[in-house]
Amino acid sequence: MPKVTRNDVARRANVSTAVVSYVINNGPRPVAPATRERVLAVIEELGYRPDSMAQAMARRRTNLIGMVLPDARQPFFAELAHAVEQAATEHGRLVLIGNSDYSDFREDHYLREFLGMRVDGLILISQVPSSRVAAEIATDGTTRVVLLHHRSEAPDNVAVVTDDTGGAERAVRHLLDHGHTTLACLGRSPGSLGSFDPVAERVAGWEQAMSAAGLPTEGLLVDAPYGRSGSYGVALELLRRPDRPTAVFCATDDQAIGVLRAARELGLAVPGDLAVAAFDDIKQSALADPPLTTVAADRDAMARAAVALALGLEPEPASVVTFPAELVVRRSCGCA
Repeated sequence: MPKVTRNDVARRANVSTAVVSYVINNGPRPVAPATRERVLAVIEELGYRPDSMAQAMARRRTNLIGMVLPDARQPFFAELAHAVEQAATEHGRLVLIGNSDYSDFREDHYLREFLGMRVDGLILISQVPSSRVAAEIATDGTTRVVLLHHRSEAPDNVAVVTDDTGGAERAVRHLLDHGHTTLACLGRSPGSLGSFDPVAERVAGWEQAMSAAGLPTEGLLVDAPYGRSGSYGVALELLRRPDRPTAVFCATDDQAIGVLRAARELGLAVPGDLAVAAFDDIKQSALADPPLTTVAADRDAMARAAVALALGLEPEPASVVTFPAELVVRRSCGCA
């Protein structure tokens, strides 16, 4: 069966091909309502589908946004990607997603592929953009690349982030206000992270709150994987210690969910025997047992800002765009 073309639609609707184009693209010229309805009816009848690639070449724009993230299986990144997709839809764009699996090579691969496809903008969630990635961004020079959730050391990179240090400090102070003096942090050791890694900044917030309260931190920073299974194993070891902490701040909600599971297996009541607070406010945190006290940022607003910057709808900021973090109090910290 031959492919239906724009000329076929124009002949059947008794209009010019230009009018068919105006109807499909909602402009640039207006079309009378009756004519528009007639053209749409013929498109439906013939089953015509516009050639997206041809349209992209004609407009010199693909209507695509590339997005590279570490792991879409992790709830935080999945929710962030969904927010970006929703924001992109508001601007008539589709989102192509690539998972780097925390690999510099894969991150560079997706970046090159998306830039080669001439996406309208690119959003990158990267732990530490490698030198290859930085070189690709600098070489392209035409596509806006926006860092989301993580900023880099390069001062000219555009980034949309959360106040990770301030949010973590607020959560730890809240735990301290409950009277805890031995308060551990599940995060990552500073040497394994970049200067502006969100987890490093959350660990810094824990350290600042502890220092302000005159409490020691030595031996209380526990290097733990970001996922639930890995943090569950680490938490079992931590909570079996004779000098176990009475409270734990986790750099991510997934880590905290692993801690809750470990505490339950060891017969520790949360928050009676162990208070827990975390960071991210993924949807499952409200359904944890007990519901998890955590720090939230406005992911939808951050996604809209990142999309607008990537599409060039907003001027590039002189500095990083930082969104405030809010403490969401539930039962795991000891509040009723």
